[in-house]
Amino acid sequence: MFKKLLSSFSQDASPAQAAAPTPAAAVDPAPARTRTGVLDLTKKAAFSLSKNGLDGQRAAVYLVLDRSGSMLPFYKDGTMQYLGEQALGLSRALDDDGQVPVMFFSSNLDGTTVLDLGNYSGRIDEVHGQLGHMGRTFYTHAISAVIEHYQKSGSTDPAFVLFQTDGSPDDRAATKQLLTSAKTLPMFWSFVGFGSNVDFLHTVDQLPGIDNTGFFHVPDPRSLSDAALYDGITRQFGPYLAEARTAGIVR
Repeated sequence: MFKKLLSSFSQDASPAQAAAPTPAAAVDPAPARTRTGVLDLTKKAAFSLSKNGLDGQRAAVYLVLDRSGSMLPFYKDGTMQYLGEQALGLSRALDDDGQVPVMFFSSNLDGTTVLDLGNYSGRIDEVHGQLGHMGRTFYTHAISAVIEHYQKSGSTDPAFVLFQTDGSPDDRAATKQLLTSAKTLPMFWSFVGFGSNVDFLHTVDQLPGIDNTGFFHVPDPRSLSDAALYDGITRQFGPYLAEARTAGIVR
């Protein structure tokens, strides 16, 4: 059903590197916002899950990161690196292996990596810096890559996909079609929209059928607390699980 994009998924699989692109701009130091370690992030994530009735729930956590040109400031100021750490904290609260497969996308699937406790510090910045040109915005490459990885993983837990972007995609119709087809899979897509160009994400959040998508608007991620992020991205996961269990999609 889904186009095959990944023949394998390793700690560093970077399709964009095959063309030897020009390195991306250097990453500036993180802004002077209060940041906490992954162990504390795990506690905050667990608390949000508890508030949303998700105590004891297990899920395979994925992170999808936008690398379109407009995202450059968020990479340069450390926002994206910290989002990776926040995703790892969520994974330690939800996922039995404590790992986060990461997909970077722009015009294509730019590259992949995996975050875990032994390999997360500076990792998002490092991989981003190796991937070269930041292109346009096509969601479907990353969506297909996550679906393929999840299906190959053999996981019996549902997937929780944290999908970050700051703009509407160039492949709107294909994105809606792919997410609609994915309603038969035990996968929840939690879209996080940075900035103001988020109209399409409202549309994605209202696709007919099983409600396998959520949307959390973050106008300025640099002013968002950890607790607010976790509350926002997990708020619709519980209702999805209940609906998907009734439909026999999630066990």
